[in-house]
Amino acid sequence: MPIITLSPAELRLSIDPASLGFADTSELQHEALPWIGQARAEAAARFGLGMDQPDYNLFVLGEVGSGRSSLLKQAMQAVAAGKRVPPDLCYLYNFDAPERPLALRLPAGEGRLLRQLLAQAVKTLQAEIPQRLEGQDYKVESERIEQAWKDDVAQHYAALTAFAEARSFSLHRDEGRMVFTLTGKKGQALTEDEVLALPKTRRVEVEQAEQELRAEITRYIEKTQPLERAMNEALAALRRQVVKPLLDGEKQAIRAGLKKQIKDAAKLNAWLDAIGQDVFDNLELFQRQGEVEGQQEALQIVLARYRVNLVVDNSGLAGAPVIVEDNPLFRALFGSIEYQSENDVLMTDFSRIRAGSLLQAHGGFLMLHLHDVLADPLVWEKLRRFLRSGRLQIEEPGVSFSPIAAVSLVPEAIDIEVKLVLIGSREQYYELQEAAPEISRHFRAKVDFAESFAASADSHRASSIFVAHACREHGLPHFSAAAVARLLEESHREAGDQTRESAIFARTEAWVMESAAVCRTRGPGRVTVADVEAALAAHTARHDYPEQRLREEIANGDVLIELRGERVGQINGLTQIDLGDYRFGLPVRLSAHTYAGEDGLLNIEREVELSGPIHDKGVFILQSYLAALFAHLAPLSLNASIVFEQQYHGVEGDSASCAELYALLSALSGLPLQQGIAVTGAVNQHGEVLPVGGINEKIEGWFRVCEAAGLDGSQGVLIPQRNRRHLMLAQPLLDAVAQGRFHIHTAAHVSEGIELLTGLAAGEPGVAGHYPHHSVLGHAQEALQAFRRACQQQEHPRPPRRHFRNGEASRKR
Repeated sequence: MPIITLSPAELRLSIDPASLGFADTSELQHEALPWIGQARAEAAARFGLGMDQPDYNLFVLGEVGSGRSSLLKQAMQAVAAGKRVPPDLCYLYNFDAPERPLALRLPAGEGRLLRQLLAQAVKTLQAEIPQRLEGQDYKVESERIEQAWKDDVAQHYAALTAFAEARSFSLHRDEGRMVFTLTGKKGQALTEDEVLALPKTRRVEVEQAEQELRAEITRYIEKTQPLERAMNEALAALRRQVVKPLLDGEKQAIRAGLKKQIKDAAKLNAWLDAIGQDVFDNLELFQRQGEVEGQQEALQIVLARYRVNLVVDNSGLAGAPVIVEDNPLFRALFGSIEYQSENDVLMTDFSRIRAGSLLQAHGGFLMLHLHDVLADPLVWEKLRRFLRSGRLQIEEPGVSFSPIAAVSLVPEAIDIEVKLVLIGSREQYYELQEAAPEISRHFRAKVDFAESFAASADSHRASSIFVAHACREHGLPHFSAAAVARLLEESHREAGDQTRESAIFARTEAWVMESAAVCRTRGPGRVTVADVEAALAAHTARHDYPEQRLREEIANGDVLIELRGERVGQINGLTQIDLGDYRFGLPVRLSAHTYAGEDGLLNIEREVELSGPIHDKGVFILQSYLAALFAHLAPLSLNASIVFEQQYHGVEGDSASCAELYALLSALSGLPLQQGIAVTGAVNQHGEVLPVGGINEKIEGWFRVCEAAGLDGSQGVLIPQRNRRHLMLAQPLLDAVAQGRFHIHTAAHVSEGIELLTGLAAGEPGVAGHYPHHSVLGHAQEALQAFRRACQQQEHPRPPRRHFRNGEASRKR
């Protein structure tokens, strides 16, 4: 197949504004915005979001800017609107084990109501209990109980006093102690000296009487202490009897105040009963303040137990929650327990438990970005444990390693039903599959966002609607149909395909905003094609400094590039440089040398470790194809070297393998190559030219270098024929092609390219397998044969010749 030179119409897709069906985007702003070009992802997302079974979480794959996050958020909100509102979650004081707070689920809105009802009940108890304990009935009955106790104690004390007097002892109380003193005949208390002056027999009698009195005092205490306990129990029972109707009424009011049926009703009732018992145990603290030091502080500590820690309040929701956690720190995602320092000890209680995004998303959806989650190993490990069990234990990591002592809590673990939506790239997805295979079992809904999609009239319409929505949401002037058509053409260029559009709509949105800004600087009105062109040119000007400097180096002769004439073993290849935010193409000189030998092809970049594996693969394929061309005649006796001139930062990719082959054939045949035609394309083992990436940037990079030096009609590029539909070239280049000052040639086979570059036929093998003498391969074949003879001569030197001089034989070597 001969070389094809493309016409300007083949170098770019042009979209007719009239085909879009609107005058400007204001006509489209109220139309629904579809998932443009993401039918597969949309179906997968709806499937995953609609599955109520566990482990059908969603893993969303796609490039940044493809709309993966915003579209999934919209889908989650649409599904969540039709789901029921999940319950509230409260944490309560555990009267049996304070370090293990209780979790309580309540219907949405009931948690706030329970908190209010309990707060009102506590106020009532504080006000009513002291009044009831000071009521007339309570006073009369309590005084009767106390008087009965006093009468019983007085009776026993009178008997004890009589017992002491009968033994010549006087008895009285002193600050709760029993004090007795020996008395004389006249009833006076004897001093110590008077006691010592008593006869010995009398002193023995006194000691015996003292022992009997002490024993009697002990019996007295044993009799009166139960009486005191009975009195206290009777008073406590009286207080409970007085307060019980109040407590029962308040508990009943709380139960009646909760309007919806409670799944954990038994748990709530048991907790309310525990509150009642705790009130009974601390009734003395409810009496009028100021009677006992520290009573107020003690009462507040008790009342703090009756609060409700509403960690998740869903009273304001109309459906299931949709949460996007952009900062998934451990505390933000899994909840936390707050601490405060008191006397060098970290203190906490149930009221300091805080919910994280995972708890707040119970019954709904939670979106996370994989990169953020993997940034903290603790977060990732706990998330994996949660996926395995479905239960969440709120904890505060690192407290055990605190330099000061801490009072820790172990809140009751919670079963959580939440659908996770994990956003990541394809590379992250497959790396995760290998590192943590169990993840695939928990994320069974794979949502794969495409980077580009097949273009059609419908997709152009949908993209136009996207532009209209962007204008409305950002308050921008609307776009004319021609301006939208220009944006669509740029989308095709980003996709690198005349038949496909780019799915990275973040770039389109940026173009919309920048074009609208240009429009506003010139005054009111619709955004025009000129505004879009100016915005694109300004964007390039902000990013093309590296390209400009490299072109200047070529123009100044620092980088050696020949733009005219012919050279043997030398050709201009095309490379693409991707800086992340900007891509551009530049030429690079490739040179080759050949000579006799048996070492084969030497890739200099590979020898100095400046060559990537894909480039090495391309060179090996090239060597295989070269052997296929000539090895059927005789084994190749060839040493050859190929190098990218003035490349110091490494070479990767196989798009230069065609250029390398042409340089090698030129060096081997001695035929010069045209330097004004730059070459890009990969070659397979059959000599077919394969398509390459970045074709537009490569062609334009070479064109700008040639344009700066002056176009004379001999310059152009040779590209793979299979890259024709990828062409979306800039208008200045199209104008140069139309004027015949620049040319775009395509080749399907390397033989077509060598004919263009040398002006000679490539050559087809004859009957004996030899190539025609005046063909490129014929010249190369002759050189290889000469190399073969040279190698054979080196291996098998000629026998020495004999010379006779003066009748003697001499030997020359």
